[in-house]
Amino acid sequence: METVFSFFCLLTILHVLAMRIMLLLLILMTQSMNAQEKITIIYVGDPMCSWCYGFSPELSTFLEQWKDQVDVQLIMGGLRPYNTESMTNLRDFLREHWEEVHKASGQNFKFDILDDASITYDTEPSCRAICTFKTFQPDKSFEYFKDVQAAFYAENKHPLRSNTFAELAATYGIDQTKFTERFESDEMKLAVKQDFQQAQALHARSFPTVIAKKGDQYYLMAQGYIGSEVLSARLQQLIGS
Repeated sequence: METVFSFFCLLTILHVLAMRIMLLLLILMTQSMNAQEKITIIYVGDPMCSWCYGFSPELSTFLEQWKDQVDVQLIMGGLRPYNTESMTNLRDFLREHWEEVHKASGQNFKFDILDDASITYDTEPSCRAICTFKTFQPDKSFEYFKDVQAAFYAENKHPLRSNTFAELAATYGIDQTKFTERFESDEMKLAVKQDFQQAQALHARSFPTVIAKKGDQYYLMAQGYIGSEVLSARLQQLIGS
C-alpha cells in the first residue's frame, strides 16, 4: 500500500510540475507575441536641420507619453552632408528659416554663427556624432541628439569640430578621447553613410520624418513639423487598425 501511495504522490507532483511549466511557457509565448506586436517609431532627422530642432520638444512629449508602448529608432537623414557652402553664403536663407522655426516652436536661436565665413554648412559631422554616440549609449541617443542641436542653434558651438561632440558626450560619462577616436574612425564614416542610405530607402528626403513600423508594414506619421497631439492621434488610429 505504501508503494502504491508513493507512486500516486509522485504522479501528482509530476502533474503539478508539468502544469507549472506549461503556464510558464504560455507566459513567455504571450510576452514574445506582445514584443513582436510592439510598434517601432522611426525618427529620421538631422541635428543641423532647423525644423528638426523646432520639432524636438513635440517629439519628446510624444515619446514620453508612449514610452511603454513603442520602441524608438533614430536614423540620420543627412540634410546637407559634405556641403562646402559657408554659413555666410547661406545666411539669408538660414536666418529666414530659423526665424520661422522660432515663431512656430519657441525654440531659442543664436544668429552670430551665420556671420562666420570660416564655417561650412556641412551636416555630416553632427550626424556622425549621433551615430558614434549610439555605439556607446543607444538608449540615450535622442537626448544626445537634442544636446547637439542646442549646442549649434542656441550656443553656436562649432558644428565641425570633434571636441564639440566629445564634450557633450562627456556629460553622459563617456570618455572624450575614446569618443573622439571612434568619431574620427572610418567605421563611423561608413556608419553615417549607411544611415543616409537607409533614410533614402525609407523615402525620407525631407526632415523631420516620423515613420511607424507595425509588423512588416511602414506608415508615414509625419513629414515636417507637427504637434505632439497630432502624432498621438495618428498613433492611436494605427494601434486601433
